[in-house]
Amino acid sequence: MIILPGATVKVTNSDDIYFNYQGLVQRIDDGKVAVLFEGGNWDKLVTFNLGELAAVDLTKKKK
Repeated sequence: MIILPGATVKVTNSDDIYFNYQGLVQRIDDGKVAVLFEGGNWDKLVTFNLGELAAVDLTKKKK
C-alpha cells in the first residue's frame, strides 16, 4: 500500500519506543514522515524515516 497523508501506518522498527503503535500520517518530506499518535488525553507528533513504517489496511475485517 502507498503511504500518503491521512493514511494509517504502523511503526515496524523494533528498536523504536513506538514499535507496533498505529498513527495517522500528517505530512511527508524528503523521506521523513510525521505521524500523529492519539491516545486518551495526549497527542504526539513524531517523525520517522519512511522505511520504519508500514501502511495499515483498515478494510480487513477482524474475526
